[in-house]
Amino acid sequence: MIRHTVLFAWTGDATDAQKKRVATELSRLPGVIPALRGYAMGTDIGVNEGNWDFAVTADFDDLDGYLAYRDDPTHRAIIAEHIAPIIGRRAAVQFQC
Repeated sequence: MIRHTVLFAWTGDATDAQKKRVATELSRLPGVIPALRGYAMGTDIGVNEGNWDFAVTADFDDLDGYLAYRDDPTHRAIIAEHIAPIIGRRAAVQFQC
């Protein structure tokens, strides 16, 4: 299994509505991309200082599944239209479980 985890820090001027829209749009992906085997996301709960603002974790059977997700047009459009405008920093990792 391949696990893809992404962490986002939003810009200071990102609105609550924009942040909520990111989650709403990303939540559509399991119904659009058959390669997704598991999908979780959420806003940091604020327990520790210095954490990232938002995280996404996606699971795939294999590398081909991850690549299908990465390159999916709906996924790419969500990134371009809803994430890119409010992203301050991003970190990501893909690893085998």
